[in-house]
Amino acid sequence: MSVRGDLARENNLATLEDHANYINEGGAFKFAASAEFVESASALPAFQEAYGFKLESDQLLILSGGNTAATLRAAALNNNDVNGAMTYGTDGGLDALDLKVMEDTAGVQPVYQPAPIVRGEVLEAYPQIREVLTPIFESLDLETLQRLNGQVAVNGVPADTVARDYLDSLAQD
Repeated sequence: MSVRGDLARENNLATLEDHANYINEGGAFKFAASAEFVESASALPAFQEAYGFKLESDQLLILSGGNTAATLRAAALNNNDVNGAMTYGTDGGLDALDLKVMEDTAGVQPVYQPAPIVRGEVLEAYPQIREVLTPIFESLDLETLQRLNGQVAVNGVPADTVARDYLDSLAQD
């Protein structure tokens, strides 16, 4: 769950606890999300239960599909008074659109981090693969993934160019 950067700064919102307190104290909040996110027991209802807040129907802008580009845009443009959005923590447009991901300190949602997948027989034949890949994948923290995805999603740089440039930058370090 993300909120507009101005809302986060003005109200010192960094975590979902902060956000829940803001909502429970009557703070103006309208959230853009997909129907699936709103209805799925493992999504919005799980956040509401874990953090003790409740969004009423007039606080929701439900958009079709699960594409976060539409929810990001609705919050960034403040469409229909929307100031929060369903997002992925690695969405490339977060920084460019000044949206702040609320930290999920209760661990309601799993963290999706890239990981290498190598067939056992290949790894057995070439054990140095592990040594080569470990520092690369360890370097892909949330901020780095946001920045790299932003180069693709916001700046239109081809994904293979972004990946190559990133790997080249690691080799120079």
